[in-house]
Amino acid sequence: MKKILFLLAFTLLGAQAGFRSIDADTLLKMQAKGIPVIDIRTPAEWKERGIIKGAHLLMFFDRQGRPHIDEWMKEFRKLVPRKDTPVILYCAHANRSKAVGRWLSDKLGYQKIYELKGGIEYGWKELGKPVVKANSAK
Repeated sequence: MKKILFLLAFTLLGAQAGFRSIDADTLLKMQAKGIPVIDIRTPAEWKERGIIKGAHLLMFFDRQGRPHIDEWMKEFRKLVPRKDTPVILYCAHANRSKAVGRWLSDKLGYQKIYELKGGIEYGWKELGKPVVKANSAK
């Protein structure tokens, strides 16, 4: 029984190896090292709620929840040219960024996908971290 539990735990850990949640302070440290940060929300959300300074704005799902995979991957590959290049994703509450991060990791084989735990609302703004207007992000 212990062997089965160990194998199950090892398998679950292995499935998550390329994807991990991080906190706001870790995001800032990684961003300072040049790791790209990608905001996958919609343009309306960027405008209404602000963005993390320096974030790349690449909408993944439109307002109706439809993914824009081909266009998104084209732009994503410019920022993340190799599957071992680290990248940080975020959305409003981490639901979309978790889904996209796991998809990149589990289905496409990207090895260093991080997402902001709690998204910009709970994992950033609620902690008093600043946001900027989308047009002044860079």
